[in-house]
Amino acid sequence: MHPHIRSVAGSRVDSEAWLRAVFTGFLHPPDSLAETMELRLAKQDFERAIGAFDGDRCVATFRSFDQELTLPGGALTTANAVSGVTVTATHRRRGLLSRMMARDLAAAKERGHAVATLVAAEFGIYGRFGFGPAAGFTQWRILKSRAGLDPRWSLPEGEGTLAFIDGAEVRKLGPELHDRFRKGQAGAIHRPPLFWERATGEVRLDPGPWREPFHALYRDAAGVPQGLVTFTTDDTWEAGLPEVTATVSSLFATTPAAESALWRFLLAIDWVAAVDTGRAPTDSILPLLLPDPRAALVKEYGDFLWLRPLDVPGLLGERGYATAGRLVIEVTDPAGLAHGRFLLDASPEGATVAATARAADLTLDAGTLARLSLGEESAARLVAGGLVDEETPGAAARADLLFRTSRRPWCPDIF
Repeated sequence: MHPHIRSVAGSRVDSEAWLRAVFTGFLHPPDSLAETMELRLAKQDFERAIGAFDGDRCVATFRSFDQELTLPGGALTTANAVSGVTVTATHRRRGLLSRMMARDLAAAKERGHAVATLVAAEFGIYGRFGFGPAAGFTQWRILKSRAGLDPRWSLPEGEGTLAFIDGAEVRKLGPELHDRFRKGQAGAIHRPPLFWERATGEVRLDPGPWREPFHALYRDAAGVPQGLVTFTTDDTWEAGLPEVTATVSSLFATTPAAESALWRFLLAIDWVAAVDTGRAPTDSILPLLLPDPRAALVKEYGDFLWLRPLDVPGLLGERGYATAGRLVIEVTDPAGLAHGRFLLDASPEGATVAATARAADLTLDAGTLARLSLGEESAARLVAGGLVDEETPGAAARADLLFRTSRRPWCPDIF
């Protein structure tokens, strides 16, 4: 018999089976779920969680939920965020993911979502469903001995303050500060209350012991919070000397002054010999702060946030544009969700996008449109790589003038 796909909302038995399948699919030890099962059932949103069931056993999982995504120009759109996607190894190659994905995306389009989002664990899985990488990251390791910064640095008087704060203060101050940050950062997503509870240890869903991180807050000269960093440290010593690494799990700032102060602060902490940035913006100002930028060693560079266009007029019509121009884009989409030919008429004052019978300037598939939609990619580069067909000479250059942004998109958070 074919596994039956159904919602798990409202059923404790099915929700428990779904969670066990998620842990199995992500190769987490099954017994590690027991200590957090009740908390997960109480805290996790199962409203749009579905599973494939072979008898009573859940063998594939899928969940979506509403997520606020910032577009270029600062517009906010409600995305259909996809998470918890697994297929148990014993039931692969049976079309279970395809069935669940088709069901969820069709429902998302029906609800009026312009885009779906996810973080892809493996690159080769989601392209066939119309997703494409839309915002990446760079992870650096900065060797303090090479950086060339003054190890005695402290924030100059009159330029603000830096202070360690505890988890309770983070839960109090963090949400409002993050809201101001993410509304100015294309690719950023909102952080629900559960994020702050988990980041500060108020709610512990991950198995194993909790390790309290450090949190440091930057306030400007007027006393307004403008940046926050969360990091952990190891306890490495070599030949009697401290060789500690500070590992950043979150650093965001609303102003360049705040971002600069937080990075300099980390690199000036006594005993810290290296800083691991975590998933930082690819165009972070961090290397520019170092007298020797080569001290910022690239540990990892990759894609992170993936988008799936569902409504092309909705997606392209909501985002901002720095210049005026017109472009006819033909989007191919075998699933039919974003298929069509569209005239984009954009200017700094706004944009309209409508179906058209005019000849296409560019032809591309839905996943490639995702690469352009937030400003992550160059249309000319995609043409050179064979992912976009330039039907009208010069169209790629016009597209780049319209779609590229002054700063690259960035999503700091996994979901």
